[in-house]
Parts: sequence; C-alpha cells; structure tokens
Amino acid sequence: MFQTPFLPPERTPEQVFDWAVNQAVVADKAGYSEYWVGEHATLNWEAIPSPELVIAAAARVTERIKLGPLAHLLPYYHPATLATQAAWLSHILKGRYQMGVAPGAYPTDAKLRGLTDMKKNHLMMQESVKIMEMIWKGEPFDYQGEFWSASLPEGDAAHPIRDQKPWGGTMPMAMTGLSPNSPSIRYAGAHGYSPASVYSSNSALIDHFRVYREAAAEAGRHGDRTMHRVVRDVFIADTDAEARKLALEGGMGRAWREYLLPTYHAFGLAEAMTEGTDYSVSDVTPEFLADHFWIVGSVETVREKFESWVDQLGGGFGTLLTYSYDYIDNPTPWEESMTRLAREVVPNLPVDAFAAAE
Repeated sequence: MFQTPFLPPERTPEQVFDWAVNQAVVADKAGYSEYWVGEHATLNWEAIPSPELVIAAAARVTERIKLGPLAHLLPYYHPATLATQAAWLSHILKGRYQMGVAPGAYPTDAKLRGLTDMKKNHLMMQESVKIMEMIWKGEPFDYQGEFWSASLPEGDAAHPIRDQKPWGGTMPMAMTGLSPNSPSIRYAGAHGYSPASVYSSNSALIDHFRVYREAAAEAGRHGDRTMHRVVRDVFIADTDAEARKLALEGGMGRAWREYLLPTYHAFGLAEAMTEGTDYSVSDVTPEFLADHFWIVGSVETVREKFESWVDQLGGGFGTLLTYSYDYIDNPTPWEESMTRLAREVVPNLPVDAFAAAE
C-alpha cells in the first residue's frame, strides 16, 4: 500500500495519523508485504509531513509488513540528520525498514524551506544520497560539497562514535516515477534502487520497464521487472455495481474528482489515461476512471482485469502498490477490499503475474 495519503483538507492531523497507522495494521493482517508513507508539508490532500512518525508508531503494532517513506524529499533535510535517523529506525524494525527518496516536485514544499528555484533539486538529491551512503558505511570521512558538508569523526576511547550502519549493513532504496522516460526511474536503474511506477498508461509503464533495464545495464547492474513496484487504484466488493458505487461515492471518487483529476488535467497527464479507448481527454471523469482506469469490481472481475492487464504488459512485474483513500467514516468496505485483494485475488493470479517477463 502507498499511503500518500489522499485525505481531504478537513481531516485533522490526528485523524490523518490514526488512519495511516490503522491502515498499516490492516495491511499487515491482510498479508500485504509493504506499506509506504508519503511526505508533503504544504499539500492539503497529502497531509503527512513526517512519515517517520507514522512508521515508528506502526512499528509497534505490526509484525511482518515492511515500512518506509515514499519518499523523503532529500533537498529539504540535512543528509546527516536523515541518515542517522533512518539507520536507527532500520534497527528498531529489524530489517522491516526501507527508504524511498525523491527530489521534491511541489514548489510550495520548496518555498517553505526557502528554495525558490527547484532546478537544482535533482543535484541536491544526488549529493544527499552520496553523503548518506558515506555515513552508512560507518567509516570516518570529511566531505565538503556544493550544498552540504558533513563528516564522521574518528572518536576516541573515552568518546566512541556510535555505529551508523543500518540493519544488515545496507539501506534498501526506492524512487517513484510517473512520466514517460522518467528521469527518476532512470536514476533508480543506474543506482540500484527499486523503481515505483505511478500508473498512467500501459505504454508509459512499459517505457519505465525499458528505461530502468537500460539504465541498470549501462551501470553494470541487473535490472529486470521483478524490481518494479507499480501503483494502481483497486476497489473490490461483492458485486461489480457495489464496488463501482463504493469507489465513486467514497473517498476514492472524491479524491479524484476534487484533487487528482484537476491536477492531471492541468499538467497534461489525463490524456494518457484514454489509451486503448475511443474516448478523448475531455471524457476523463471519475465515471470514466471507474470503468476504464481503476481496477474495480467483484473478486472475479478484478482477477480477470488483472490477468488482462498483465497480458497487455507482456508479462508481470514485482510488486503491486495500492493507493489509500478516505474511508474513515465507514472503513469496513475499504478494509474488506484490501483483504480480498491480498487473500482472494492475488493468490489466484497466474504464477508469473508478479515476476519478470524477460
């Protein structure tokens, strides 16, 4: 699950926090393998400024599921602070922690930190990762960079330096991407990170598979589709009609109607959603999404839609991520949908649905 979260602006910080932690518990019990938490400081609909607070709380009430931020916006932290914090949390979770990173895409998040020009955000992210990786090695260093300076001193017998290495010695990393020929997906391939593709169309996703594989090969790495996480919208109920109604009239439909679709239309991203249909971009409404873009229906219908989708992709991939929406006032149908996906749909898909097709 990708807990962005898409919760409306009237939800209080306490409601957002409680929902995010409780969703981690539901996902863990249902059998989900991963739970990622978004980070934004200024967005009304994505109101978690500190994923680590949710992750720390969820660490105490979950047992198996892996937890991580998706993603920490690296230009807005000193990398030494983030590196030590993440390494410490990885030990608390004993291997259940994984870290997503990003350069930051929203100008308001940047301006809050005094950054008015985001052209160097990617460079800042790269330098941040470089410093964090030096810290995680646990060896003394001194680094003077373009954006940050950091050092890990030697220490002495009276004042030894605490070990900064993460659990297991390495930090699992991931990056998200949306656009075709995504620079983030290319960067992930070149640096051995796991790519998380936000779905916009089959052709864009297939392009992500290609970009990641090529970038990995150029860097001398192996990069296949088993590495890919793909984000989709899913709602399952007893019948197709009930699932459609719960999706459209619930938090999923409202988030797309009031927040996501206006954003997609404004940035020219909605047209990709019409791929494979006879519709135009002006037809992209929540009703269109329910019938052509989301994966909505009964258990059997959703299973059939997944099989058809994987066939269209030319094979499977690594991990499915589902977005989370606001069903706080009536969580039962949403939580039942989560459980049905994990227990009734995924186990009955072809064995190669979540494997590379190389």
